Amino acid sequence: MFGADYPLFDVFISTLYIVLFIFWIMLVFQVMIDIFASHDLSGPAKALWVLFILVLPLLGALIYLITRGGSMHERRIHAMQVQQKAFEDYIRTVANSKE
Repeated sequence: MFGADYPLFDVFISTLYIVLFIFWIMLVFQVMIDIFASHDLSGPAKALWVLFILVLPLLGALIYLITRGGSMHERRIHAMQVQQKAFEDYIRTVANSKE
């Protein structure tokens, strides 16, 4: 192997592999969160996506990103807006109850 004589190069390659593995795990978790948060997917469709990602994790995550990745940010923004509105409503009710 190219870097077998250079221990520092081996450390660099090992670190690169570990970082890529961590990024991949983060990607799979984000895809799983998006699958369960999607209101436009039916139950069987969610089950098929989860099964596909569990059987073929890398390919499943990449295909999910290609097919449904464009709307992932829209679903996240909508969820954050709903959460912000709920927080503001809670603050209003607490502020009104103290008067």
